[in-house]
Amino acid sequence: MKINRITYTNIFALILAFFLFSCGSGANENLNEEQTEASDPNEENQSTELLPFLNFNLAGEDELMRLPGMNQELASTVIEERPYLDMKALHSLLSEYMDDEMLNAIYAEAFVPMDLNTTPKDDFKLIPGVGDRMAHEFDEYRPYTGIEQFRREIGKYVEETEVARYEQYVFVPVELNSGSKEEILSIPGVGERMLHEFEEYRPYTSMEQFRKEIGKYVDDDELARLERYVYLKK
Repeated sequence: MKINRITYTNIFALILAFFLFSCGSGANENLNEEQTEASDPNEENQSTELLPFLNFNLAGEDELMRLPGMNQELASTVIEERPYLDMKALHSLLSEYMDDEMLNAIYAEAFVPMDLNTTPKDDFKLIPGVGDRMAHEFDEYRPYTGIEQFRREIGKYVEETEVARYEQYVFVPVELNSGSKEEILSIPGVGERMLHEFEEYRPYTSMEQFRKEIGKYVDDDELARLERYVYLKK
């Protein structure tokens, strides 16, 4: 029996199609494997995880050691010299060990909060990204009566996310007799127990009374640190 030319052509076409399909499938499988390896979501999340912003007066040695340019000896020195009653005092210490670039990298992750009402205007320029113009805006709206006022006024010049970043570096003191629970709890290092002590001795008639009563629960250094965050109306 003879097989005609059309039959041979059909057979050849089927073989060729099968061969091309097999090669294409293998290539697609390899491509899919490469894409899966390149887009592991767990690896991406681990590499972009953000560390919490630190307060130099409260951070532990292990936390300080994670800061750029920090070593064990310097971390120990920072802790020994605490509390820092203003950022300038800490800056003077760190400047003995680091240049401006290293300091700027550290201050992007840790700081001593600045009193918006009493900090010298030029000291605000220690905050990364704050230059002469923004330091002027910080100063212009004094006195601040609350952090909401800071958000509103500085929000005229920068985006909401930038205002939130600035807010990590500053605070408005809380009035001892009228401050809300939320305002008192916003003081770094104050929890529910210390909130109770702050409220228990109201009304305060003087800062000396505050020192006497709260000094029953904390040492002199911690008392001096807490005193930065409060005031009494005259």
